[in-house]
Amino acid sequence: MEEEKITGLPENASRELREGEEYKPLLSPDKNYPEVNTRSVTWGLLMAVLFSAAAAYLGLKIGQVFEAAIPIAIIAVGLSGASKRKGALGENVIIQSIGASSGVVVAGAIFTLPALYILQAKYPEITVSFMQVFLSSLLGGILGILFLIPFRKYFVSDMHGKYPFPEATATTQVLVSGEKGGDQAKPLILAGIIGGLYDFVVATFGTWAETFTTRVLPFGEALAEKAKVVFKLNVGAAVLGLGYIVGLKYSAIIVAGSALIWFVIVPVLPLLGDHIAQILNPTFTDSLSSVAPEVIFKEFARHIGIGGIAMAGIIGIIRSWGIIKSAVGLASKEFKGKGQAVDVNVKRTQRDLSMKTITIGVILALIATFAFFYFGVFEFNLLYATVGILVVAVIAFLFTTVAANAIAIVGTNPVSGMTLMTLILASVVMVAVGLKGTTGMVAALVIGGVVCTALSMAGGFITDLKIGYWIGSTPAKQQTWKFLGTLVSAATVGGVIMILNKTYGFTGDNALVAPQANAMAAVIEPLMSGAGAPWYLYAIGAVISIVLTFFKIPALAFALGMFIPMELNAPLLIGGLISWYVATRSKDKALNTARHEKGTLLASGFIAGGALMGVVSAGLRFGGINLMNAGWVESNGAQWLGLVMYGAIIGYLIWDSMRAKLSK
Repeated sequence: MEEEKITGLPENASRELREGEEYKPLLSPDKNYPEVNTRSVTWGLLMAVLFSAAAAYLGLKIGQVFEAAIPIAIIAVGLSGASKRKGALGENVIIQSIGASSGVVVAGAIFTLPALYILQAKYPEITVSFMQVFLSSLLGGILGILFLIPFRKYFVSDMHGKYPFPEATATTQVLVSGEKGGDQAKPLILAGIIGGLYDFVVATFGTWAETFTTRVLPFGEALAEKAKVVFKLNVGAAVLGLGYIVGLKYSAIIVAGSALIWFVIVPVLPLLGDHIAQILNPTFTDSLSSVAPEVIFKEFARHIGIGGIAMAGIIGIIRSWGIIKSAVGLASKEFKGKGQAVDVNVKRTQRDLSMKTITIGVILALIATFAFFYFGVFEFNLLYATVGILVVAVIAFLFTTVAANAIAIVGTNPVSGMTLMTLILASVVMVAVGLKGTTGMVAALVIGGVVCTALSMAGGFITDLKIGYWIGSTPAKQQTWKFLGTLVSAATVGGVIMILNKTYGFTGDNALVAPQANAMAAVIEPLMSGAGAPWYLYAIGAVISIVLTFFKIPALAFALGMFIPMELNAPLLIGGLISWYVATRSKDKALNTARHEKGTLLASGFIAGGALMGVVSAGLRFGGINLMNAGWVESNGAQWLGLVMYGAIIGYLIWDSMRAKLSK
């Protein structure tokens, strides 16, 4: 086969297509390329094991799960380059897709399942086994894959150019630049080195503070304590790059949601008095006037974001009802034998697993989940197991589109918020059918673990499928081998969580913090003991989403802004403004496009470098090497230096983007 020259993604890869225009991927739909073979599967599985262990440790230690897709893509490109392997683009997509199972399975598992160990420390009668953790992760991951596949065409093809897909963009740029090599890959490599070193010295040495806050100013501290008003900004390179790719439209909506929470709701709540606060959140016992604005956000305002995400999800489900119906209709046609003739003419790059296969897979996965609940969780109680499987099936299926939508917009999956809602709903339903106490706590957490992993997988897998769509992979091959990656990742995560619990524990002195799991345990315990949930706060968020939808403002993006901490939202707007600036300075439209594309390469480099060096930093911590200058990094001087360095990296991004020239 004649080798094709890879010159980069087509010009229409990230914009909406004109009438009659078609997107043509890098790998021709009319040819076959090396994709699934011993090399790609072996390396993919090895990446899944390594990154599952690293992500689980870091996630439980500091509460952040790094995205594995980009570092794995960089390693895959490095491997094919080192072995001088030509035409490895299709193989590298499979390595990345199998290996990236690690990050999403880890996120699903560590947000919920360590809460079993946390509760076990308080209630010794609770037993936790490897199989509970393993099967929750495995079955959730399988359901996430199966539920997402029918929506692949809608998200990656029908909505072409309407969603920014920031993580998929960065990963694709890495894979493509590695394949084309030469001068065209230099901007991404250089930006990767700059962004990687920038984030590495912050995360490892604390050379400057990672977050700038208005508390460094004398009146800023007083404003935070008395008026409950504070502004925070993450000065990392990776988050800045993410904002550039998200773009101005969505980043402005996200930051508007954040501004409503931090500059209106958080300052106003203490003025309403502690009596109102007690009604809004029955589990909160302190006085609002005596706590920091961050506590008000965590205990009150964040729940408004959860309610907003849930309602935005329900609205999204109603809007996508036509797609859901068509997927179900296609499945029934295939079962009747009417869909066979169509498959023969489907292009390689549009070939999914058949709806018949997906439907049978879903049925078998739900039967296996039911058996797991009946024998391993509910102690042979048929009613509880039936209710449990219904909760899992309905919530996981309906919220699949929400998870995919969130990733497509902002590259961040609000899975912990959706899981919190799942835990609350599962607890309420379980209490209603008579299940309370420690058995109820375990049941709700296992249900939450299955749903959390399913939603995490759905969000992560849409990224893989978008990468494959841009490059020209065979979707059915990505989908088939994703199951194996999920199996290996689930087994690794189960083992790592057990080892970490025995080594460090999740409660007490010197324990791993496991912040999300501790939050889940804190929510579950009062619910299963008869206390309430902050329903009024969820309702406020739901009303906000309904009003936004009425005015045709994307409710999910706004709700994400309300839920995700401000310091991670503010840089998105800065990146979005830079993206707008470099794309509008010239009267020559082609030059604006060239500058914007150069900026996209640089931003992708920032994300890739930051993600890869995050793994290195995590490895050093795992090895017990702590080089952090704790005294300096917490000082005001470190914050001011961080702001100066942030200005420097913004200047570099603008300057190098504006240097782009039109190709002759």
